[in-house]
Amino acid sequence: MRINRFLVSSLLVFLSLAGCAKGNGWIALFNESNLSGWIQKNGEASYWVEDGAIMGKTVVGSPNSFLCTEEKYDNFELEFEVKLFDNELNSGVQIRSKTKEPEGDEAFGRVNGPQVEIEASGENGAEAGYLYGEACGGWMTPDVKRIPHKNFNDGQWNKYRIVAKGTRIQTWVNGKLISDLVDEAKFKSHPSGFIGLQVHGVGDRGPFQVGWRNIRLKVVD
Repeated sequence: MRINRFLVSSLLVFLSLAGCAKGNGWIALFNESNLSGWIQKNGEASYWVEDGAIMGKTVVGSPNSFLCTEEKYDNFELEFEVKLFDNELNSGVQIRSKTKEPEGDEAFGRVNGPQVEIEASGENGAEAGYLYGEACGGWMTPDVKRIPHKNFNDGQWNKYRIVAKGTRIQTWVNGKLISDLVDEAKFKSHPSGFIGLQVHGVGDRGPFQVGWRNIRLKVVD
């Protein structure tokens, strides 16, 4: 039997590239089966796994809730998909975050740190992708740069990309660069920390739901 050297060579190149792609440094933060590696730190919202996604559901009267990674990260590239099942619910993903409490409860005290906003576009656009200092100063993205937009697709899965490297944090929503921020003060106070999935408190409204899937992270220098 004659062997086609061109096909063999092409196959070897393909397998080599596939191997590189598989080992390119990305790690899955969610195993699509259960919440192993995650822990809820605040609030009473419900979190569970459904159809390969982490689901979050509001509870009447609950404050902001956060499902957080057990591991901490400093410089990284983070990608995930998110869907708001109810446009009335806004959400966010915490990065480099930690907890604080007057009593010193470091495990379950108030979650604080940079948050990447998740918000439905609605009729007038929204602030999806901008940076907010959760329990640590409010909006990080300056008012003049926090322009409402419609890059978030309501009722659909939306892809987010976040690159945090030193004092600089960049965010993309569905491939569009939304924020490119350098914040030395926030980096000084929050250089490293956990990733957290927020279910925002909604008072006596709801219940509302949000979901995240394909959550992966790559550590960068």
